[in-house]
Amino acid sequence: MEISAVQQAGRVPVTVFHIKGDIDSTTYLQAQAQIEQAVHAGARDMVLDLTEVGYLSSAGIRLLSHLFTLLRGDLPQEGDAAMKQGIRDGTFKSPHLKLVSPTPRVAQVLNMSGLDMMIESYRRVPDAVASF
Repeated sequence: MEISAVQQAGRVPVTVFHIKGDIDSTTYLQAQAQIEQAVHAGARDMVLDLTEVGYLSSAGIRLLSHLFTLLRGDLPQEGDAAMKQGIRDGTFKSPHLKLVSPTPRVAQVLNMSGLDMMIESYRRVPDAVASF
């Protein structure tokens, strides 16, 4: 797996991770380490470009769930009660994490895991960056 990160300026600074290769039990720790390093360096809003990710295993789901939690803020609209209500209503989406172009196979895994209900997907990186 290859991961590269770039900063893009929108209304806020956005870190875009371009990922090539499968996210599975042999690669997710590499991705997690790079993403956590960016968070510790101050990255707050992220886009994961999944255009070239052919497979997402349960380890990849764990990675996305961990990142979702890591980026949650302390604002009332991001709190547990607001999130639970938004999930029940089908309206809650992560304000800090967006995905770009998951392949059909990856999109199916996101749907089966329910992560597609909490993390928005966009067709293009500029559209995802502009959503922040």
